[in-house]
Amino acid sequence: MFKRKQKIKHPKEVFDEQLLSTLNAAKLDWDRAKQNQEAVYDNNTSELVTQTALARAKYLYLYREARLRQVHGQTIQRSVIDK
Repeated sequence: MFKRKQKIKHPKEVFDEQLLSTLNAAKLDWDRAKQNQEAVYDNNTSELVTQTALARAKYLYLYREARLRQVHGQTIQRSVIDK
């Protein structure tokens, strides 16, 4: 009747791995948005500028969160560390 909730064995490790994978995905999205903005001849399109700014904001938020949590992992991209 009453089921106990199963505890996650190591919630910090699980969350850290998810954070790293999300951080890498956000970096790729930001890179794609920058490339799209550069590829378009007319850079005055506000939609591309807005998409690039949004992708950058998402990435920077996740990056700050990873630094605050002191997340270290093998999956973090080299370009992420350099910037």
